[in-house]
Amino acid sequence: MSKEYKTSTLISDLKLLFKANVLIANVLPVFTGFWLALYFSDMSLMDNMGLFLLTMIGSTFVMAGALIINNWYDVDIDTIMDRTKNRPTVTGNISLKTVLTMGISFSIIGFILLFFTTLESTIYAFIGWFTYVVLYTMWSKRRYTLNTVIGSVSGAVSPLIGWTAITSGNHIVPIILFLILFIFQMPHTFAIAMRKYHEYKAAGVKMLPVVYGFKMAKRQIAVYVACLLPLPFFLGSLGTTFIVLATLLNLGWLALSISGFFTKDDQKWARISFVYSVNYIALLFLLMVIVTLPIFS
Repeated sequence: MSKEYKTSTLISDLKLLFKANVLIANVLPVFTGFWLALYFSDMSLMDNMGLFLLTMIGSTFVMAGALIINNWYDVDIDTIMDRTKNRPTVTGNISLKTVLTMGISFSIIGFILLFFTTLESTIYAFIGWFTYVVLYTMWSKRRYTLNTVIGSVSGAVSPLIGWTAITSGNHIVPIILFLILFIFQMPHTFAIAMRKYHEYKAAGVKMLPVVYGFKMAKRQIAVYVACLLPLPFFLGSLGTTFIVLATLLNLGWLALSISGFFTKDDQKWARISFVYSVNYIALLFLLMVIVTLPIFS
C-alpha cells in the first residue's frame, strides 16, 4: 500500500470519526453566538481575537470528543447500518481503545481551553457534552423515541457557548438561538430517520418514525416547523431584513412539511426535507452574521 493511499485513508477515517459535517454544523452556531455577543456588547472581533480562538478551538475539541465517544459506544449498531458501516470503528482501521482515548483526550483538552474563557461558557459546553454522550448516546437512543428531544439539547447549547464567552447568557438573543436549534433538530432528525427507516429498525434504535410510523413523523415535523414561525420576531434587533428572510425560510419549510401529507413517495419527500433543513439552519445562522456586519448594521 502506498504512503499516499495510507494518508488518504487516514484522512477519510478521521473525517468519519469526527463526523466532519456534523461537527462543522455545530461549530457554526458557536461562531454566530460569539459574533452576536460582540455586536450587542459593542465590541470588536480583533480586540477579542485571543478569546475568539480559545472559544472556537475549545468548543470544537469538546464537540469532536463527544462525537468520537459516540462512535466508540455505537460500534455494534454502526456495524448493522449501511450509513455507518465505513466508520473506522467498524472497519477496524482505528482500534476501539484508540478511539476511546481520542474521545476522552479531545474532550479534556476542549474543556481546559474553554476554562480560560468564562465559567458560564464552559458549563454550557459540559451540558452539551454530557447530554450527547451520556443522556443521548448511552441512555436514551436505544430505549426511547424521546432520544431526539434529549439529543437536541446538546446541539442547541452551541450558540450559548459562544455568546457566554463574551457576556452573560441572560439575554433574549441567545435564548432564541437555543430555541431555534432545539426545535429545528426534531424535524431534521425525523427526516433522516424516515430516509434510513430500515437501517434504524434493524439496529433497534428507537426513532419516532420506526416506532410510530411515517404518518406520526410527518405530523410531528409539521408541528415543530410551525413552532419556528414566531421566533424570528423575537430577534427584531437584527433588523427587518433578517425577520423577512427568516420568515420566508420558515414558510418555505412549513409548505414543504404540509406537502408531506399528500405525497406518494415518502422517501423522496424525506430526502428533500432533509436537504432543506440542512440548508435552512446554515443560511439562518450565516444570515445573522451578515446582517450585523458593519456595512449593513
